[in-house]
Amino acid sequence: MAKSKSPGGRRTGNPAAGAKPQMAAAASASTVAVDAPTPKVRTSPAQFAGQVRAEARKIVWPSRKETWITSVMVFIMVLIASIFFWIVDAGLGFASRFILAIGQ
Repeated sequence: MAKSKSPGGRRTGNPAAGAKPQMAAAASASTVAVDAPTPKVRTSPAQFAGQVRAEARKIVWPSRKETWITSVMVFIMVLIASIFFWIVDAGLGFASRFILAIGQ
C-alpha cells in the first residue's frame, strides 16, 4: 500500500501514529467552494466542421489482417456461445419434461 504524501512531496507526521491532531482540526474546519458553471461558448458551423475533420484525422483504421482476425474470433465466440446455450436449453428441456412426467 502506497503511503500518502503532502503536496510538497514530503511525508508529514509519524506514519505509525496516524494523522496529527492539528491536521484533523484543519481538515474539519475547511469549507468546500464550488465554482460557478462557466457559460458555454457557441461554435460556428465552420469551426465545428474543422473540429470534426481534425478528429477524423486521428482515427486509426484497422488493417485488412486485423479485421479478418477479429471477424474470425467473433465467429468462434458466437459458435461457442450458441453451443453452450443449445446444451443448456436441451438440459433444461429434459429436466422440465422429467419433472412434468413425474406428475402424471
